[in-house]
Amino acid sequence: MRQPYGRAIASTVTYAHPRWYASQGYAVAVQDVRGRGDSTGEFRGFAQEADDGAVALAWVRTLPYVNGRVGSYGFSYQGLSQLLLSPGSPLPDALAPAMAGLDERLHWASEGGAHWWALGLGWALQLAAETVRRAGDETAWRRLRLSLEGGTFLRDGLALLEQHDPGGMGLGWLRLDPANPIGWRRHEPPEGLLCQPMLLVGGWHDPHLSGVLDLRARAHAAGGAPWLRIGAWSHLNWAGGLDRLQLAFFDRHLRDREGLETHPREAVADLGSGSWRGLADGGGEGPRWALRSQGLAAIDAGEGRLLAGGEGGGVVWLVHDPWRPAPGRGGHLGLDAGLVARTDLDARADVACFTSVPLIGPLQLAGRPELELELSCDQDGFDLCGALSVIRQGTAWQLSTGVLRSLGPHCRRRQRRRLSLQPLVTTLAAGEQLRLSLAVSAWPQIAVNPGSGDCPLGPVGPGHRVITLELQLADACLRLLPLDSRAD
Repeated sequence: MRQPYGRAIASTVTYAHPRWYASQGYAVAVQDVRGRGDSTGEFRGFAQEADDGAVALAWVRTLPYVNGRVGSYGFSYQGLSQLLLSPGSPLPDALAPAMAGLDERLHWASEGGAHWWALGLGWALQLAAETVRRAGDETAWRRLRLSLEGGTFLRDGLALLEQHDPGGMGLGWLRLDPANPIGWRRHEPPEGLLCQPMLLVGGWHDPHLSGVLDLRARAHAAGGAPWLRIGAWSHLNWAGGLDRLQLAFFDRHLRDREGLETHPREAVADLGSGSWRGLADGGGEGPRWALRSQGLAAIDAGEGRLLAGGEGGGVVWLVHDPWRPAPGRGGHLGLDAGLVARTDLDARADVACFTSVPLIGPLQLAGRPELELELSCDQDGFDLCGALSVIRQGTAWQLSTGVLRSLGPHCRRRQRRRLSLQPLVTTLAAGEQLRLSLAVSAWPQIAVNPGSGDCPLGPVGPGHRVITLELQLADACLRLLPLDSRAD
């Protein structure tokens, strides 16, 4: 494992301690990457990992007490670092990348044309804190830490990065256009790596899930046969983890031991029942719903309808007041990531809700929710923020969220647009209802759109405008696309 947070931590927030793996007969090496922890040099983020990773892999194979086979594991930064090797370098014999992706724009920094604000800024400041700590600047470290602890980083974090880590990877991402791939790095694994034995790990409430699904699709296209687990997990809460499976995976591919065959190759957790299931029985395109309202779906949370097989219609006006932007909560982009109740958010007059009738029997949903509808705006920029929830015993529990950012004069024209949400697998029980909620902001998960056409980088300011969306429901459609469909 190669990580940037101090090797003694060893990703024990999600994995068993390395000593546990050592007790099972493994030599475990956890390294500080260049410029982090006790390693010398300057930290340059992912750009440095291909060359350094190849050197590390070659070194491990020379240790006198190993059998010559090498496996790699780790999540987040540690997930991508094991996928980056210089061309022609030897490959690991097995790898288990978790919660990572190859595209820095789509899998690490943005969604729907909007920067991850709270997540991206918070992580950039965490990396900056290690930079100033290594430089011996205790005052700067305390400023960064207090900003994160007190939540003021949402307003002053950008200035702190420009002052204390102007060359950092996180600030570099925030300076790029999230709607344009130009300037963004998209990593390419070395030839053959995606055909190696691989265990992919993701979470329904993790922001890197699209990256994991992209890796799965790439591996299959290359002729590989990756293992897959997607839990009802957030980035840091794996609810017991999967160390036993990971041990069996490495035992099979590094030590020729039996036991892995008792586990299914692919399994995902059902957000509704909590049970694990395969992908083959729920990977295709699922049901569709129409949207209908008499124009009161925002003022009355129970008025808008989500119709399975019915005909939609109506117009809804959705007004965003920048003085009190609709908040984002939970999901995969929240600092409070996970399954959350949002009944109070749906009761706001700047949130339009469309709810199905109570189900007469169980309903299984598996895929990437996508909303397609015509809308127009009275300003030169808007955000459309969606949430899919299940209403269970009177409470709306949020299952999936997504954002779409549009900037420019074209926003004023009535156009058909698509909003992609986080993939999910869930089962709704008889009597429960499905709800789609729409708002024009999700602060602080994404920065508040000023309506001027400029790319927002922060909270509300005096120049932010009131934004009114006009939603045309006649041909609006909510559907489920296959899990591995691309959100962009």
